[in-house]
Amino acid sequence: MDKILEGLVSSSHPVQVKKAIVKKVVEAAEKAITEEQCQALYRLTARLILLGEDAFQKQVGYQVLEAYARYHRAEFERFFSKDFILGLLQQGYGPLDRKDPGIIEFIHSCLRLLISCPLVLEIFAVIQVEVLRMVCEQPDPPLCARLSTMLSDFVQCIPRDKSAALFCQQLVRTIGYFSCTASQERELREYVSQVTKVSTLLQNIWKAEPATLLPSLQEVFAIISSTDPSFEPSIALASLVQHIPLQMITVLIRSLTTDQNVKDASMTQALCRMIDWLSWPLAQHVDTWVIALLKGLAAVQKFTILIDVTLLKIELVFNRLWYPIVRQGALAVLSHMLLSFQHSPEAFHLVVPHIVPLVQSLKSDGLSTSKSFLLQFTDLIHCMMYQYSGFPDLYDNILEAIKELPKPSEEKIKLILNQSAWTSQSNSLASGLLRLTGKSETGKTGLINLGNTCYMNSIIQTLFMATDFRRSVLSLNLNGSNTLMKKLQLLFAFLAHTQRAAYAPRNFFEASRPPWFTPGSQQDCSEYLRFLLDRLHEEEKTIQAFSLAKPCPSSTDASVNVNGGSPKFATTDGHLADVPSEPDDQKTLIEQMFGGRLSTSIRCMHCNSISKKEEPFTDLSLAFRPPVETCLQGGSILTGISISDSTEDAGKGTLSRETCQGSVSGGSESPGCSTDTVVKPKQEQTNCEAIATENLSPDPPPSVPDLINYFLAPEILDEDNKYYCEKCVSLHCAEKTLQVIDAPEYLILTLLRFSYDAKCHVRRKILDNVGIPLFLQLPLHHRTAKSSAATTSSDCSRSSSPLQVDSPESGENLAKKLKPSGKEEGEDGEEPEQEDGSDEEMPLGIQSMPYVLSSVVMHSGMSSESGHYYSYGRNVTSADCCLPPTLCYREEETGDATSSAGQTNSNRAASTDLPCTSLARPEREVGQTARDWFLFNDSRVTFTSFQSVQNVTSRFPKDTAYVLIYRKQDLRNRYNNGTPNGMRLSAEPPLQKELMDVITKDNKLFLQEQELSARTRALQAASASCSFRPNGSDDNDPPGSCGPTGGGGGGGGGGGFNTVSRLVF
Repeated sequence: MDKILEGLVSSSHPVQVKKAIVKKVVEAAEKAITEEQCQALYRLTARLILLGEDAFQKQVGYQVLEAYARYHRAEFERFFSKDFILGLLQQGYGPLDRKDPGIIEFIHSCLRLLISCPLVLEIFAVIQVEVLRMVCEQPDPPLCARLSTMLSDFVQCIPRDKSAALFCQQLVRTIGYFSCTASQERELREYVSQVTKVSTLLQNIWKAEPATLLPSLQEVFAIISSTDPSFEPSIALASLVQHIPLQMITVLIRSLTTDQNVKDASMTQALCRMIDWLSWPLAQHVDTWVIALLKGLAAVQKFTILIDVTLLKIELVFNRLWYPIVRQGALAVLSHMLLSFQHSPEAFHLVVPHIVPLVQSLKSDGLSTSKSFLLQFTDLIHCMMYQYSGFPDLYDNILEAIKELPKPSEEKIKLILNQSAWTSQSNSLASGLLRLTGKSETGKTGLINLGNTCYMNSIIQTLFMATDFRRSVLSLNLNGSNTLMKKLQLLFAFLAHTQRAAYAPRNFFEASRPPWFTPGSQQDCSEYLRFLLDRLHEEEKTIQAFSLAKPCPSSTDASVNVNGGSPKFATTDGHLADVPSEPDDQKTLIEQMFGGRLSTSIRCMHCNSISKKEEPFTDLSLAFRPPVETCLQGGSILTGISISDSTEDAGKGTLSRETCQGSVSGGSESPGCSTDTVVKPKQEQTNCEAIATENLSPDPPPSVPDLINYFLAPEILDEDNKYYCEKCVSLHCAEKTLQVIDAPEYLILTLLRFSYDAKCHVRRKILDNVGIPLFLQLPLHHRTAKSSAATTSSDCSRSSSPLQVDSPESGENLAKKLKPSGKEEGEDGEEPEQEDGSDEEMPLGIQSMPYVLSSVVMHSGMSSESGHYYSYGRNVTSADCCLPPTLCYREEETGDATSSAGQTNSNRAASTDLPCTSLARPEREVGQTARDWFLFNDSRVTFTSFQSVQNVTSRFPKDTAYVLIYRKQDLRNRYNNGTPNGMRLSAEPPLQKELMDVITKDNKLFLQEQELSARTRALQAASASCSFRPNGSDDNDPPGSCGPTGGGGGGGGGGGFNTVSRLVF
């Protein structure tokens, strides 16, 4: 029979003929045959099954074997003996290797035929030993899958007792060595199916013998925490996660995170590889376990691991969002990683470039699940942009892409952020080091945040971008000195020449920090700027005093306080005024660059006598016009009366002044209206705040020239602020006027955005958008008379005030301006008043001094106690051709609007009323390039545009301009190739040897650091423990600055959500 069958299957007869004959052979199994014939048939069927040339031969072998084994059981038991099985498993079958899956399949089929035989128990014992040996040899996925199928059907073959735990551990390790080289979808599906069969076997064993679960999980952790660079575990281990009972999460995670034997490097590797498991299709609960481990590490304050893993894997997790089959789990992990990483925006900024393409793909892929997923994703993005709102250059495209999607409420965002932060579980967080990378494409150097020092970084970058000031500082010969100016010079040298992407200004910070500034807390950048300039000025003045044999000469009404206190600057830049000034070589650098002079005139509205004094300034603090308000009182609403002097204000260009004044004739103010109260946006209103009414006529937002005009407009001193007139020897109403008589090279403007609410006892931020012109014309008053006296008196018809007043009574109709009245100015520093016309007449001429915008410091936040500072800047010098063509004239073509004695009052008003104005010109018309502006955000420096500067507040309402610096454009000296003050340099000065040596040494150190880092990464392999830390660019030290209001200042103008410390990132 066996010969007939063998000849038949190898013949060339048609398949149908062969099948008919095979059917006859199968039917003949019911008949009695000799044992020799039966064994011959079994040997033939085994050969056909294991070595058959095609599927037909294998099928014939199985059919005949099954038929004859059923009817000739005793003979089959003798054929399928223990020795035959051992031979197959240990030596293979002829040319067939012992590890071929076909052998396991053959044994599996034979076991089905012997299931009811007594001898099968002995066979089970043999197989238990052999399968343990086989898994220790780490078989390939096909063999392991076939073995798992057999063991799932015949659990009696699974090793028992102690061997069971060992078997599970070895099977787990075998999975760890799996690899997939398939490239076709069919092959990939087959691979996933094979891994699933193995993991299902483990699940069944764990259920049957729970004692094997813990050793198996320990083996999993040992594999994924391995730091052996030659071994990378397979992500097929992810298939086991879904079979681990969720109720074990708490116990297992606590055990892992508190085990002192688990090193940080091993934990980092394990977490990284678990995150890699998100790529495994069909695996469930991977995200649950990853998030649980992240939370567990946060609970035991292992923040270094969390920081390293987040920065290393955040982009990989984001990329998983492109694949629908693993998208939901990846989003859960991404959300937790981003929302918990609140001490720095670095993790979020790593994925920012990929957001817009993903959003566009989700909108167009047509999948039913994409819409709901997109809503969840955009909620996350809104939360992160709220957290780090000080990066408009990064977020503009994102906002445009998601503008049509719903935005979560601010309350929801706050709640999410407050619940997610792992930094809130600790009072300390290891400060990170900047990642070793090269400079940005801008070529500019950033400044590392040393812990809430963004206020200093923004000011330093602003001063650095003041080109003429920077060149002057770098040109100073300060070798061997240890002054603050020397430290500033060294800092400027690093910013200009270091190869680092960002520099840590620790020495300068310690030297320049005001004594009352608490380290690590939020501070006011304008206060820091004022203190820094004063220190630099006093320091240089003191050095001059020691170096000169005779005392420094001082001007008639200004002096320098060398021993301390507020400095009094000498007159600056005297080429526009005839008053005496110090020689140029005796002015400090700060005076030359930032010093200007104001003239204060106070006219008694009873006798019309005028008192004047001059004083220096380095910056102008510009208040906002008080808004029209309605005030709450006893449940009723009292509307403030708007007072507008249309006659006097016509043609001025100044803002109409409005106040909560109840009566034009000086009646009492409406109850509840406080001059200290600042109306806030609706979301910030409380019961004790004034509520702004809707504008009856929509007014454009104020501009910088409007605020300057409001600053220079006349102020009425009355009621509690009445002026003591020495001529009248009594208190009277008076009119106070300010005039700029000496224009600084760099005009610093501070917008007074923070005010104190006396009713609610909190500081508020004024969020009004302010138009920022690129070009500015500042009204500059200068003397044309022969007299050089510092002060004079004249009647009101000769007043230089931009607002013409004909009689004391007309002044009663002027609204009071809500800015410091300065009533002490009638007491100190004022010359004795003289009779009307007793001195020689000194009419003042007015010239429009052109300025061009150089830098803007932005404050992102809701209050002075929280937020973030960053700055915009560009290189501008006095000789640059930055002005529009309409201002490019020679000085001789400029007619001074000088008042003459023979003019009528109306003519004088026309000639002296020259308000501050701006010129709105497209950048392309004045030769600006698309990359002329830079955005400095701590260690990050990027290209931007002036349009971004103008639009940032409209896009991000919490980001408002705070400090602005304008550069004076000296037309006369540009055409005459002059260099006033002898300090304007046309190019960057060469670096002095002492500075060059320091920079060169640090650059060499930086290269060594990069080389060491590269070697370390090579030794640790691609996914080894990270050697870097987050770049510290946003106040990640101290962690008190890491609260949910870090980027946007939070809500309510306070410290944020249940945090006491000041918040800034």
